[in-house]
Amino acid sequence: MNNIKNIFFDLDHTLWDFEKNSALTFDFIFKKYDLNIDMNSFLKIYVPINLEYWRLYRNESITKEYLRYNRLNETFNKLKLNISLSLINILSDEYIEYLPTHNFLIDGALDLLIFLNKDYNLYIITNGFNKVQASKLNNSKINHFFESVYDSESIGVKKPNPLIFNHALKDSNSIPQQSLMIGDSFEADILGSLSVGMKA
Repeated sequence: MNNIKNIFFDLDHTLWDFEKNSALTFDFIFKKYDLNIDMNSFLKIYVPINLEYWRLYRNESITKEYLRYNRLNETFNKLKLNISLSLINILSDEYIEYLPTHNFLIDGALDLLIFLNKDYNLYIITNGFNKVQASKLNNSKINHFFESVYDSESIGVKKPNPLIFNHALKDSNSIPQQSLMIGDSFEADILGSLSVGMKA
């Protein structure tokens, strides 16, 4: 990687195994409230709904609160499950609370960070929520690899908005042409970083 000095990572789906950790969290809270829900059927409906809600959230079309509640409500409705509004609110809150307690990483992520940490400055740019992302990094024991973490909730804009990338570059004293973004979303991570002159 000629001239690259700084590597910016997305977190969910890139380093942190969101799908696996999310499924474990739902399994835990469903059992806690004695909800007899087939996990495979639930995830088949929930996963694409969640991705669509995150797309809307990324584009500033919905709020964090709307995302948290309605992705579950819509999933339960499609599964024809009669779950009360109050319980959906509880499940929504407890999902966020317990999600960072499961901390499987993407296969090879830890080895990659150990390898890159020797020669590059490493950072995180994430659209996730501040406290949740901090807990994921701490609990999965990879927080020490990163010099700074830039989250959309703290900065006030979300990837692919160029403002979040420019903020991260300026704060870290990184030159765009010497910086590389690694992420799973073509729209948010790749197009967003390319728009400010970074490699991706």
